[in-house]
Amino acid sequence: MENEILKISILWICTALIFLLGDVLRIFKGDFVMGEIEGRKATQTMFMFIAMLMVIPILMIFLNFVLPFAISKVLNIVVAGFFFVFNLFGIPTYKGYYDKFLLAISLIFNILIIYYTLNI
Repeated sequence: MENEILKISILWICTALIFLLGDVLRIFKGDFVMGEIEGRKATQTMFMFIAMLMVIPILMIFLNFVLPFAISKVLNIVVAGFFFVFNLFGIPTYKGYYDKFLLAISLIFNILIIYYTLNI
């Protein structure tokens, strides 16, 4: 079981890195205006929401090792399912092929997280 928990945690690490890579590539490509999000002035609330969303995969790594197995199992399925749906609907909003590619890979990682979790 510890090996499966490690696999799931590594998938969460990969997911977090993919999200970060997409953001870095968008910065280098110039697909953003500093201080704006989708044409609107970025607020502290917006940045707080983004920070909370982006920290979830990192928290999942930690929680996989400290929570009781039954809770961790449900949490992995729910959170991976949330990210799958969230990113599936987000794909059309991105212009770059690199973004669509990275999000597709993150969807695969979400499916693998759910698969491994269900098969523990």
